[in-house]
Amino acid sequence: MIFISVALAAASLVLGMLSRLADGFAQWYSTHLYPLWVGVIGRLAGYVPFSVSELLLFLLTAVVVVSVIRGVRPESIFLTAAVLVFLYVANCGVNYQRESFSEASGIRAEEYSARELEEVCRWLTGKVAGLSGQVERGADGGMVLDISVQDCAVDAMHRLGEEYEELQGYYPRPKKLVNSWILSVQSLSGVYSPFTIEANYNGDMQDFYIPYTACHELSHLRGFMQEQEANFISFLACTRSGEDAFAYSGYLSGWIQCMNVLYKVDYEAWEELRGLFPASAEADLKLNREFWAKYDGRIAEVSNKVNDTYLKANGQKDGVKSYNRMVDLIVAYYNQRYSQNLACESVF
Repeated sequence: MIFISVALAAASLVLGMLSRLADGFAQWYSTHLYPLWVGVIGRLAGYVPFSVSELLLFLLTAVVVVSVIRGVRPESIFLTAAVLVFLYVANCGVNYQRESFSEASGIRAEEYSARELEEVCRWLTGKVAGLSGQVERGADGGMVLDISVQDCAVDAMHRLGEEYEELQGYYPRPKKLVNSWILSVQSLSGVYSPFTIEANYNGDMQDFYIPYTACHELSHLRGFMQEQEANFISFLACTRSGEDAFAYSGYLSGWIQCMNVLYKVDYEAWEELRGLFPASAEADLKLNREFWAKYDGRIAEVSNKVNDTYLKANGQKDGVKSYNRMVDLIVAYYNQRYSQNLACESVF
């Protein structure tokens, strides 16, 4: 038992050092070895209809409680920790050092003007307005999913992979947690489990945000761990899915983040576009605010700080703010495909 623990700990250390110090190793690992783990561990976990990682969390908690009561051997603790650390490094940690999706796809974030951001927000407002009346809505006015999120999310990622080779590969179906309160209380919409290579999402939050979250978590299974890139990949997957509910989810999620930035740099432009926002979509924003307001508290605050520290430790210097940096990529994407080449002004 001690030998196995030491071997796993050593392997974790070597992998971590190689990914940070050996040029090209993380990229090679992410594109050659990591897909094998997804194809084996991820596929096996995918056969189970519920979240294996959620079940293991409950089991581990029970084991810890029993062990504290009865006493536990130190070598057992060491082995458990060594296994968890190795799975994290092998299925997540190394991937933080790989080539970014931005570099691979050629969609590079650059400086842009307030005018360019306004144009993007106007485009997104139009997209949301066009789709808001096409989705199913419940008695409270909020969007209601009438399709299989799991199957459509996988299809959306495969469809996007036809254009971007780096996104090709096997995708297990994303899973809704049985007890989504675990995520809600931490202000989390989803989570990627490197221990079981699963994409999990919060099934209690508003339906409009679920497709976007499912695709975000699935993007991590292609080795893209940077949060702003996972957000952007999800935006692309949803908006190109061919499903109105997914497209609406992607455009509305992108609209929220882009408008948050526009609010800070050009309030008048933000106010004008906010007035053009469709009334049918207002219900989604209102219900979303009310849902997360229920979980504001000390636990959410601590979780946010832990997440911020974790992201910064893995090279995302903006921490939790990196989630919003997808705005840079949306603007770059829009400029490549739709822009009228506006002259750069008030660059930020």
